[in-house]
Amino acid sequence: MTPSDSLLRALYAPADPPLRPLPSPVAELLRSLGAPPRLAAHLRAVHDVAVHVVDWLEQHVPGLDVNRAAVLFGAATHDIGKTVHVAELSGPGSAHEEAGRELLLAHGFSPALARFAGTHASWTAPGVTVEDLLVSTADKVWKNKRVPELEDLVVTRLTQASGRERWEEYLALDDLLGGIGDGADHRLAFQAAFPVSA
Repeated sequence: MTPSDSLLRALYAPADPPLRPLPSPVAELLRSLGAPPRLAAHLRAVHDVAVHVVDWLEQHVPGLDVNRAAVLFGAATHDIGKTVHVAELSGPGSAHEEAGRELLLAHGFSPALARFAGTHASWTAPGVTVEDLLVSTADKVWKNKRVPELEDLVVTRLTQASGRERWEEYLALDDLLGGIGDGADHRLAFQAAFPVSA
């Protein structure tokens, strides 16, 4: 399938403020699937936020063992199942979660990476990793949505790794997420500039 001009712009066009491009394997997969341009724009925005979060973590809590590449891949692909369930781009639904995991597995990605498509909305499930929590956080805060239950779980991981007081980690995370949230209008406008249909 030939990718549309709109999809190519969503993947590669400059944004204001700038958004990093998606990892090449993800961009290539979206192009080969003829993904909806709005989905590509959304994944790009969430991926960019995840980069900010991971960069901050590496400076703020160097003792926290985080698989950076996994978080960034997860953020870049968490909603890829919406290439199958396109109606969920503009309406509610969770069918895209398992569909996304299966799609990534079918395209040769490991279960450890494909899992994010299925776990990004289930941060209280057993066995949730810090990487899962970070992908879920990026998927919320990109549009300035704050989820106290999710953020509390992240604060717990930060406190365990840093040895600092819980309130200190709460304030630090709140400051980071508040700053990211300040750019939400630009990210939302970028996403809305692209059509839902491929």
